[in-house]
Amino acid sequence: MAMLARFAFLSLVALLAACSSRAPAPATMPTAPVVFNSSPSSPAADDVLFRAIGLVGTPYRWGGNTPDSGFDCSGLISYVYRDAAGISLPRTTRDMIVMRAPNVDINALQSGDLVFFATSGGSHVSHAGIYVGEGRFVHAPSTGGTVRLDYLSNSYWAKAYLQAKRVLPPEHLAQNP
Repeated sequence: MAMLARFAFLSLVALLAACSSRAPAPATMPTAPVVFNSSPSSPAADDVLFRAIGLVGTPYRWGGNTPDSGFDCSGLISYVYRDAAGISLPRTTRDMIVMRAPNVDINALQSGDLVFFATSGGSHVSHAGIYVGEGRFVHAPSTGGTVRLDYLSNSYWAKAYLQAKRVLPPEHLAQNP
């Protein structure tokens, strides 16, 4: 029985550790030019965007999922979507990246899209954020840090980038002219 409890505990730790990697210091300017779609957003996307940006400065907390307790990356995403758009998302980055939602090319990102990274090397997702426009995303990067904005073009994030998903239904997104 003790072995089963230990296995369950270690499995939980491994699952929640997906957002515990150390992120670089925030960049103030993009390090490489990237072309991003800058189409106007919808009210639902704006709600997600404003809620996510409003949480900048909230302390990082491994396993955290509220403004009062702090956030890890997937807790931040789940909270913002539930609070701002009434959408329930999986709790972990591993479950988010495999959920049924359209993949989005990096050059077609729109506010509210989820961006995924492999910060531990390889191709396994370990971090995620919410794209807010102009090549930037909001995320809860690491222990000792706070929720912040970063550029996708920062060399650290560009190297770790895996893919993006569109969570908001098409009727909630502005259409490109």
